Amino acid sequence: MLAGDYATALDVAREQVLNGAQVIDVNMDEALLDGSRAMTTFLNLVATEPDIARVPVMVDSSDWNVIEAGLKCLQGKGVVNSISLKEGESAFLERARAVRCYGAAVVVMAFDEQGQADTQERRLAVCRRAYRLLTEAVGFPPEDIIFDPNIFAIATGIAAHDRYAVDFIEATRAIKRELPHALVSGGVSNVSFSFRGNDRVREAIHAVFLYHAIQAGMDLGIVNAGQLAVYDELPQALREAVEDVVLARREDATERLLELAEGYRGGAAAASRDDTAWREEPVVARLAHALIHGNDRHVEADAEEARQLLGSPLAVIEGPLMDGMNVVGDLFGAGKMFLPQVVKSARVMKKAVAYLEPYLAADRSAAGRTQGRVLMATVKGDVHDIGKNIVGVVLQCNNYEVIDLGVMVPADRILERAVAEQVDIIGLSGLITPSLGEMAHVAREMQRRGMQQPLLIGGATTSKAHTAVKIAPELRAAPTLWVKDASRAVGVVQKLLSDEQRGRYLAEIREDYDRVRAEFAARESAAQRLPLGAARANAAQVDWDAYRPPVPRRLGLTTFDDIELAALVQYIDWTPFFLSWELGGRYPAILDDPEKGALARSLFDDAQAMLRQIVDERWLTPRAVVGLFPANRAGADDVAVYADEARREPLATFRFLRQQSQRRAGQPNLCLADWVAPAGVPDYLGGFAVTSGSEAGARADAYAAEHDDYRAILLKALADRLAEALAEYLHARVRRELWGYAADEALDHEALVQERYRGIRPAPGYPACPEHTEKGVLWRLLEVEPRTGITLTDSFAMDPPASVSGFYFAHPAARYFAVGKLNRDQVEDYAARKGFDLATAERWLAPNLGYTSA
Repeated sequence: MLAGDYATALDVAREQVLNGAQVIDVNMDEALLDGSRAMTTFLNLVATEPDIARVPVMVDSSDWNVIEAGLKCLQGKGVVNSISLKEGESAFLERARAVRCYGAAVVVMAFDEQGQADTQERRLAVCRRAYRLLTEAVGFPPEDIIFDPNIFAIATGIAAHDRYAVDFIEATRAIKRELPHALVSGGVSNVSFSFRGNDRVREAIHAVFLYHAIQAGMDLGIVNAGQLAVYDELPQALREAVEDVVLARREDATERLLELAEGYRGGAAAASRDDTAWREEPVVARLAHALIHGNDRHVEADAEEARQLLGSPLAVIEGPLMDGMNVVGDLFGAGKMFLPQVVKSARVMKKAVAYLEPYLAADRSAAGRTQGRVLMATVKGDVHDIGKNIVGVVLQCNNYEVIDLGVMVPADRILERAVAEQVDIIGLSGLITPSLGEMAHVAREMQRRGMQQPLLIGGATTSKAHTAVKIAPELRAAPTLWVKDASRAVGVVQKLLSDEQRGRYLAEIREDYDRVRAEFAARESAAQRLPLGAARANAAQVDWDAYRPPVPRRLGLTTFDDIELAALVQYIDWTPFFLSWELGGRYPAILDDPEKGALARSLFDDAQAMLRQIVDERWLTPRAVVGLFPANRAGADDVAVYADEARREPLATFRFLRQQSQRRAGQPNLCLADWVAPAGVPDYLGGFAVTSGSEAGARADAYAAEHDDYRAILLKALADRLAEALAEYLHARVRRELWGYAADEALDHEALVQERYRGIRPAPGYPACPEHTEKGVLWRLLEVEPRTGITLTDSFAMDPPASVSGFYFAHPAARYFAVGKLNRDQVEDYAARKGFDLATAERWLAPNLGYTSA
């Protein structure tokens, strides 16, 4: 910040979010900074970065003026850190009213005119007083009050500090009991401050402290999530010694921990157990070890030994195999195992069951006992299934029977099969935005047929808000729930099928979704959007007299069907690969992450090994087509492309959409057409479609048939990465060769990942041009299907799934943006330009509608 390098500061914030931060704390307290100006500038920049702005901001400063400057910039609900009673009630109330006016939540320090509260009694007394003032004098919503009862360092050698941790824990318990709806937070790293330099012991202290504080009701903590040890995986001697200190159980606890800590200095740990020693254990323990560690090398021999020992194959499945998978499920649900490990565990389970299958034939009826039956499908028009497959594996690991209907499944087939199979739950998945409308159609059909199975919604474009507002109201006869990712699926299914938990859980969901719908309605009624004419009047201003668009070196279509896979490897962005396995973190830093690094390296090694096979054995056949055409803006928001420089009759016209949200002074309402010159100035537009190959699906199916879901999912994930790499590779060739406006470009891999080149390649269906049917126009223009084999479904999803398509814009000012919500006037205008009726336009633009359609 001192150097004014806001771009790098944004990178830091982005990395925090990628690594799992749920809130970002922004503090500009530095003597050489103008704190208010720096806070304002930075938060305004954050608001333009969707991957950062998706989490709340905590405005943090000891200077109230800086806090208020930050509050003026925040969109949505922020958090103020912090206010306290140290300057008396008058100042406290004044600032609380201001925070309330800005609609933010507030951290309240346990600090009054006498100083910081450092005992259980003082902590509770200060928080009681602040709670009463806030709720009674200010009318502050209690759920927006976050108490910080002060976490201080323990094990300092000063006896007065010995109870600091346990007093915080007990004060938390009392706050949650006596001050309804208030939250509790704290700076966790403070508790271990006396062990600076010994990260292993510090992490152990954090793990033990959080274990007990969370049980007492602690809601939030400021902590490096990547440096947290798992409580029940700590060495027993270390955990007991730390627990003695945290809970103040012994007078000599500090001395004992200091003595033990020497063995962990510099990361040293007790000698690890021999990797082969587990083979000496009894067979039941060996099976459990194999499942938990995903080791399938000996599983068939161990399954046979267990069958002979236990007397029947069913006893093996319902005994050690299910016991081991229950442990896997518990560890995954508790965040102590990660998705790649779970998928490997499932591979072990499936291989063991496949071995035992012939022995089960005599008693087929007894072998079918499961916790429940779940039907899953990717909806009609959509071909993406990696996420669905992962959820299926995780459910199977927890002894649920999964009926997977695959992709492109119409509503009738889903519901007829659900009835025939008497399933307990139906799960729908989809990636592209038209799938959202198809999911609502399935919900309507379930309501019409009187079906009462819970409906689960998942996939990259889905959200809690969309599920609550657009899908759940269509199905009144049964609950509809959004499942964020695979780690949530088991917990949701367990509660829905539990006689004890179902009623309470569904009541919580109804209350939550009612609140989401109310908040959505309030936002929509308060949203300030411009009439289409005003938005067009505020278009991006380009001085076309001063800018000469570059002429492509090769106009028309260019087909690529001899692309070497090896050439694409260097263009792979690995960060999304890890995200597809629910391992948040930026590559390559994730490989050295204290918590996930070992697993990330193992997954990366497996990916590299398979990638070598893909390249060496030519598993995939990449194909692509690029088109560069004379083009001009047509009207306000369209772009016409022509066959030649005569520019008489358009070959095709692309219809784009414009932002209608109220912009700050000096900020335009953008449309992609703004970056193409009007008639009279020769300009150009490009298009492309690429696929890494159609072979991935069949090979992945073969792996799945061999009970190896891990390699099946790994292959599909790599095919996706190679398709994106091919799009990046071709864009580079277009910039340097085919269009040639950046012939001297020399960017390294990181610069490519950061998109530091000139030009953009937005894709139909994504935020800058969210309407998918434009792909149909692109397909005809580029002759995509005969040249590449990529087809479009009824919902305009690309098949094979490992495909990418889009446009090329070359103007130096062109950038990515989100169109956002649209008024009815633009939807009507778009329908007329597309030749749609209004209902059709509203169906394709449903996620972007800023109003409720008829």
